[in-house]
Parts: sequence; structure tokens; C-alpha cells
Amino acid sequence: MALTPLTTIAAKEFRDRIRNRWVVAVAILFALFALVIAWFGAAQQGSVGFRGIGPTIASLTSLVIYLLPLIALILGFDSIVGERERGSLDLLASMPLTWFELVLGKYLGLALALTVATIAGFGVAAIAMLPSLDANAAFHYGGFVLSALLLGYAFLSLAFLISVYATDRARAGALAIALWFILVLAFDLLLLGAMVMVGDRAGAPLILAMLLNPADVFRILNIFSSDELTAFYGLATVLPGWLTHPGVLGGVMLGWIVLPLALATHRFRQHHG
Repeated sequence: MALTPLTTIAAKEFRDRIRNRWVVAVAILFALFALVIAWFGAAQQGSVGFRGIGPTIASLTSLVIYLLPLIALILGFDSIVGERERGSLDLLASMPLTWFELVLGKYLGLALALTVATIAGFGVAAIAMLPSLDANAAFHYGGFVLSALLLGYAFLSLAFLISVYATDRARAGALAIALWFILVLAFDLLLLGAMVMVGDRAGAPLILAMLLNPADVFRILNIFSSDELTAFYGLATVLPGWLTHPGVLGGVMLGWIVLPLALATHRFRQHHG
């Protein structure tokens, strides 16, 4: 695999997002939400100020689950189908690069834009909280940002899969919103309802079903990074120990990144090869 065409496509995608101020807008959004949650998250209890890294990460986890998948899907849903509609896909095809390099280059460019925006946004919040963070808290905050990036990459891969299969931008946009609604809003409600209905007989199938949603993998990964949060959510009595291991959850999240992107590349090569 030649390196130059891949990096050329990736650099173009990244420059386009810098030029239209997408990266700056998302970074400011993350920084503002993180600072507001860190300082005013306990306002309903009559206090303001930094409450500790546990409650802050719990609140930020809920924010990221709603916001980052939506941003990643919006970022990538028209990456392929948009080029096809504008007629620029044929121009890209005339360049000396393979379909794999084209898809992967576009993905890496958008993933880099998402990375810069996420690290810049949560980095500003980290600098503001720095006087209140000890080494252990800083480590947990760093782990939270890393897991947020993995969540963003997973939904960006799903956006590429949608973009390859969709016949036009309108359908791709509708599919992206539908996927966000199902995985972020509906999936947990349906799973919780099923667990309540079957009670103690829920067993392994329903628990393992949580791995079918990258948003749930992200939530478990962050909740079990802190004993305080684990006790708060009460999940320690529900989930088996091996399912909460960071290595297992990290591997599942990598699968959510690689598999949709591999399927998108395969479909793209079949359709255009």
C-alpha cells in the first residue's frame, strides 16, 4: 500500500474541516459543556464548584453518549455518497490510488479532525480543573477522553458504512439520524424493559447484548473505571467481572471501529471496482 496517496486524501479531508471551522466549533462546544458540568453539575443540590473526578466523569459520560455519536455521524454520513452526487468520485477514481486507500484516507482525515476537536475541547476543561486534580484523577480523566475518542471512531465507521450503501445524501442523512436514535435513545430502554420483564432469569444473553451497542460499551468502560461510580450505578452485581475488564471492552470497541469500516471498503470495492 502506497503511503503518499493515502496521506494526500487524509490531509485534504482534514484541511477541509479546518477551513470550514468545524474543528473549532466542536472544540468550543465540548469545552463549554465540560466546564459547565464540572462547575455547576451540583447546582440543584445547592452548591457550585468542582465536585471530584467521579461525579464529573459520570456527568460527562452522559453528555458524550448523546453528543459525540451524533457529531461523528454528521461528520461522515456524506463522505462517499456526497462525492458521488457531486460527481467528484470519478475524478478521485482517475488518480493513482486504490479504492481501499480512498476510503481509508477519507476516514483517517475525518478521524483526525474529530481527534483534534475532542482533545482541544476536553483539554481546555482539564487545564481549568488542573488545580483540583491529583495524579489519579488526571489518569481517570485521560482514560475518559481516550474512550470518548474510541466511541467517536466507532460511530464514524458506522457513518462510512451508511455513506457507501446509501443511494443519495438525503437517505444517508435519514439513516444516520435513525441509527443515532436506535443506539443512543431506544436501545437501552428496550434492553432495560426486557431485563425487568424476565427479572432474575435475564441471564447472559441480555447482558451480552450490551456489547452490541458501542455507546453501552463506552458507558461500562467509564463506570467501572471508578469504584465510586460502580457503587453509584449498582452494576457490579449485574455484570460479570470479565465483562468490565478494560482490555475486553477496549477490544470490543476496536471491533466496532474496524468491522464497519472493513464492510464499507468491501462494499465500495464491489460497487466501483
